Amino acid sequence: MLKPRWWDVTVGAGSLAIAVGLLFGFGPEGQQRLMIALASIVVFVLGYVLVGRAAIGNPPAGWRFPVFLGVAALALGVGTAAAPFVAMLQTLAYPLAWVIGDTRRRGILASFIIAGSVFAGVLIGGGFTAGAAVSGATTAAFSVVFATALGLWIASIAEYGEERARLLAELTAAQAQVEALSRGRGASEERERLARDIHDTLAQTLAGLVILAERGGRQSRDGESDAAATTIATVEQVARDALNEARALVARTAAVPSEPAFEGAVERLVERFRAQGGATIALEIGAVAGSLERDAQVVLLRCLQESLSNVAKHAGAAHAVVRVAVAEDGAARLEVVDDGAGFETGTPRSGFGIEGMRERVALAGGRLEVESRPGAGTALRVLLPGTRVLAEETL
Repeated sequence: MLKPRWWDVTVGAGSLAIAVGLLFGFGPEGQQRLMIALASIVVFVLGYVLVGRAAIGNPPAGWRFPVFLGVAALALGVGTAAAPFVAMLQTLAYPLAWVIGDTRRRGILASFIIAGSVFAGVLIGGGFTAGAAVSGATTAAFSVVFATALGLWIASIAEYGEERARLLAELTAAQAQVEALSRGRGASEERERLARDIHDTLAQTLAGLVILAERGGRQSRDGESDAAATTIATVEQVARDALNEARALVARTAAVPSEPAFEGAVERLVERFRAQGGATIALEIGAVAGSLERDAQVVLLRCLQESLSNVAKHAGAAHAVVRVAVAEDGAARLEVVDDGAGFETGTPRSGFGIEGMRERVALAGGRLEVESRPGAGTALRVLLPGTRVLAEETL
């Protein structure tokens, strides 16, 4: 309750109730004492309006806290000495002191000062008798204990609320940071995916175009017009394939979108590399009992394209064999074996080649196996799990 308007209502209503009580039934004997009691209430209200109100909800209070505390203590002491009923102002003075003080230490100090002023007022009003001293001490002790206990309890609740607000703000900031990191990671993964796609499609096709163009130019210079015409026709077809691949990248579709059947896409891809010359490529399509998900088709076609590109550009192989099989549950196996130069599998390699295939296969839940030795050729296998296995892993 740190909004000043609520305290305005509370202080106004409470002070008015005490003044009415003095005028109708609880006032002292003698007009002079009554006027002093009423004046003390007015002083208390003015102290709140002119000094204390501006400090509510706006810590630190600074000079306003000691000034308001002094005014409240003076009003309580003088008013209680004139009329004991004015001690009811404690019900307003204690909570205001805790709210304006804004710390436990200030709240406890203010409670003792207010209790002391009430004790002094009762003692003075009672003529410094033993009964007045006992009555004042009892009233002050009870009120200060109650006010301190209540103030500490309310302060702990307020601190708990502030701590929760702080933790909520930190959590909100952390969530915003995680969201930003997730967006950044998503963007990074998308860039990597796009880089792999470009490398596995357009880059490979353009490399094939370069090889075919070089062959066509050589054949034309050597007077082999028929062979050159055949090569140019192949260049035209490969260029059309490149255009289809570019459109596929834009639409995020498969590597060979114009060929709906997976077997046909594999045959077309192998035929393209056969047309480039170099190694003799044998294709063995085994039992295709089940159907492949589109994502699995993309993974296998990308890996096949990258493997055949490596055979053509790096292996120096005379023969290569491509084997593809799909089980009833959708599990797939792709194997590309060549008799080329081979390499050390443990040697770090740059580029998107094998590592790009490994990442792509891992994202599909499969595994990539590479067996190779210098001079002994290379065997590459891609193993993708079936839909049933993926569902069990998800569960």
